[in-house]
Amino acid sequence: MNSTKPNGFGVLTSDLVLKIDEIIQTYESNSTRLVGILLDIQDIVPKQYIPREVASYVSETMNIPLSKVYDVISFYAALSDVPRADYVIQLCDSVVCKVTGNTILRDAITELLGIKEQEATADGKYWLEYTPCFGACDISPAMRINGKVFGHLTTQDSVKAALDLYK
Repeated sequence: MNSTKPNGFGVLTSDLVLKIDEIIQTYESNSTRLVGILLDIQDIVPKQYIPREVASYVSETMNIPLSKVYDVISFYAALSDVPRADYVIQLCDSVVCKVTGNTILRDAITELLGIKEQEATADGKYWLEYTPCFGACDISPAMRINGKVFGHLTTQDSVKAALDLYK
């Protein structure tokens, strides 16, 4: 299956198909492991999302309804069906992080990168979003960048140090 889009996003190339097939085989085509499959696929798609062509391919390959694939994508905050960026910054939006000052994180990122929630930098490098608790209450306020957790981020300098790892 090969399809193209003029903007370059969502292109299901033969190389991507091979990688997706390998991921599905790693999970033994087990539909109860769809979340893991989609997370792994999202990691290999530019701009870290599940394009419609990919969701359709997974649906057909695994013989599950496309609506089930989209149910999973829309339910889990870690999954997205819209293009994001090379580096997805997720701010924990739990009560603990709010109490310990996650607004410091938001404000620092806005000042350092010039983006707000659900926005990408002009170069497509960084995306900012809030996400439900990801289990870092002991080091809050915390954020994740492409799945890696950074905690005790109480100053703009500490946020900048974490971001500098992803230049």
